[in-house]
Amino acid sequence: MNIKELIKLVKKYNPDEVERVTRAYEFASKAHEGQFRESGEPYIIHPVNVTYNLAMFHADGASLVAGMLHDVVEDTPVTLRDIEKEFGDEVARLVDGVTKISNMHFSTKADATSANIRRLINSLNEDVRIIIIKLCDRLHNMQTLHYKRLDKQIRNAQETLHIFVPLAYFIGAFRLKCDLEDLCLEYIDNDSYELIKKKQEDIKTDYMECVNDAINDIKSVLKKHHIKNDMRCKVMNIYQIYKKLTIGYKLNDIHDLVNIKIMVPTEEDCYKVLGYIHKLYRPINDKFKDYIASPKTNKYSSLHTTVFGPDNHLLQIQIKTFQMDEINTFGLAAYWLSLKGEGKNKMQNELKLNYQFFDTIRNINEVIRSDSDFIDKVKQEIFSNNIYVYTLNGDIIELPKNSSVIDFAYKLHPNIGNHLYKAYVNGRQVKLSHSLKNKDRIMVITKETSHPNKEWLKYISTIKAKELVMDYLENGDVNQK
Repeated sequence: MNIKELIKLVKKYNPDEVERVTRAYEFASKAHEGQFRESGEPYIIHPVNVTYNLAMFHADGASLVAGMLHDVVEDTPVTLRDIEKEFGDEVARLVDGVTKISNMHFSTKADATSANIRRLINSLNEDVRIIIIKLCDRLHNMQTLHYKRLDKQIRNAQETLHIFVPLAYFIGAFRLKCDLEDLCLEYIDNDSYELIKKKQEDIKTDYMECVNDAINDIKSVLKKHHIKNDMRCKVMNIYQIYKKLTIGYKLNDIHDLVNIKIMVPTEEDCYKVLGYIHKLYRPINDKFKDYIASPKTNKYSSLHTTVFGPDNHLLQIQIKTFQMDEINTFGLAAYWLSLKGEGKNKMQNELKLNYQFFDTIRNINEVIRSDSDFIDKVKQEIFSNNIYVYTLNGDIIELPKNSSVIDFAYKLHPNIGNHLYKAYVNGRQVKLSHSLKNKDRIMVITKETSHPNKEWLKYISTIKAKELVMDYLENGDVNQK
């Protein structure tokens, strides 16, 4: 992307910021003058592309300017004070958030990397826009990774897959997550990447007529019932196909390989459309999911149903409102467009109030001092294969794999954990040490005379539960004193 294309995009959705973005480009061009990327291109190409990626999210003006300036403090004589003087405190804080701590402050490069990753993850507590800028930066770096040495390609791809992809998922930026996943696989396992890429193209060809027929059928029905709609088709991304195949799935067994997304005005319309779809095509009963009544923990909302479509091709149909589609695609960043200047506040408030992983990161940060241990614990407790279990009233609780009933109780509230007495999983009484599985439905019973004991520590996976049990054993029930 060049500056003309960037300005054209910004002008389309936020014309008031064109002058400031142009000024930031001129400032960055001067700062990076004489610097080149490993591709041989002038360095300014990179911040322009990062800012373009942000503009695709409809980022606010401060974020666009910070995207353009994100490397000047790290790579040029420009200081944060210079940026603050020229572009204001808000931009300077965002640039500071994405600027790496110098390696000179650490004894090894590994220590510096761990400290910078920890700093980045904890920036969620200050301003989620820092993470989004960094994700857009990482996306362009991954898109141009082929210019680096093989060992750097593998290292950067693995770091992206284990740190940046989960961050994109947890803030709901699904499109960015998929793009990063595929780029990572291209370097980590190129043979599989190329093989599945070819299969993906074959799937698109095989499904083309089926999808066109299905879209025409559905549009005809919705037109008859006067429901405004938009539709698009998506084939599962390369990395997700790869994951399915590596755990034993055959291509024909993947029920959500191809999906048709239907966007309508209201939630009521979503459920009406579901009924019309099931009249058109026979559904597979156990593949229905209602993520509108029970959204995912990253706030993804939609109705999912898998049907036997035209020519008996399996099709997953996703039904959502236009607003849900924005949030499902861009995550928290969707509020930039819908709320304009207030978007940044909404993003931060939503993150703190309604995203479970945010509290978990804060708990880990408070307890663990070592940067490398912090990252290991975040990977284990948040970024690994988590399970999603249900309370008795249907609320979804996110926990690390192998969590026990004790972890679940403390996730609900410290007092529930401190007085946990009995537990029932899927209607059956279990021991408190019972290891939970995905989709379990749990009821816990408390009793004033019940309290933690040392044995519990053997069965705890979450750092929050461990700290609360240890605190109780040491200090007793403070709330009762």
